[in-house]
Amino acid sequence: MFWLAHVRAHPQFRVGLTDMVPQATGIAFWGLMTGVAMVKSGLSVAQALAMTFLVYAGSSQLAALPLLVAGAPAWVILATGFCVNLRFIVFSLHLRAYLMHLPPLRRIVTAYLTADLGYAQHTHRYPHPPQDDAQRREQDAYLAGHLCTTWVSWMVASVLGVALANVVPTTWGLGFAGILCLVGISCALASTPLRIVAAGVAAVTAVAAYALPLRLNIVLAIGMAVLVCMVLEQRLRPGVQGETKA
Repeated sequence: MFWLAHVRAHPQFRVGLTDMVPQATGIAFWGLMTGVAMVKSGLSVAQALAMTFLVYAGSSQLAALPLLVAGAPAWVILATGFCVNLRFIVFSLHLRAYLMHLPPLRRIVTAYLTADLGYAQHTHRYPHPPQDDAQRREQDAYLAGHLCTTWVSWMVASVLGVALANVVPTTWGLGFAGILCLVGISCALASTPLRIVAAGVAAVTAVAAYALPLRLNIVLAIGMAVLVCMVLEQRLRPGVQGETKA
């Protein structure tokens, strides 16, 4: 997507690049911690690099690692990754009107590149889908710019973490730092009442079901949060409908 000449030439591409720079440090630190965690969990360098480039989903990677170490069945690992990434179904539904004019290959690449902060950044700047060709070109360039910054910052830091995993002391507390990064991102995204409710339900459920094996409390927490918010959305329409699309 962002390698296309006409996209890079648009002024909004550079704007998108620079708008995501303030978040790049947090993204990079999270990527560094994930790279270290993959190798420390027992993955080979090749496996860690494959997961980095193919999965490109920090929360799913971190959720899958303890299951891989514990020798969990493949279906449990896949189900956990699926549940952790359920939010991307909402992102996709919302972005559909923004991206349906693109060719299929560019939509696939955009789906791969889209992350939480990129989605939030784009929909905040452009609350409405493009209405004409000029708006489509502008939004395409802006989206490509900030997704480029996100991808590069994550990949460089994650590969660095994989490379340095065996020389990084565990006393640095990278795991706790990663948790702080996740908390910060979660707080930034908790911008509507339903999102706050979802976070609260997930947190309470995860703690209450902590004794479940194979980290199934995470799967249960995500399922409960989605279920509760779906019920609330149906009951509170149309007042909350606009908020859930934000």
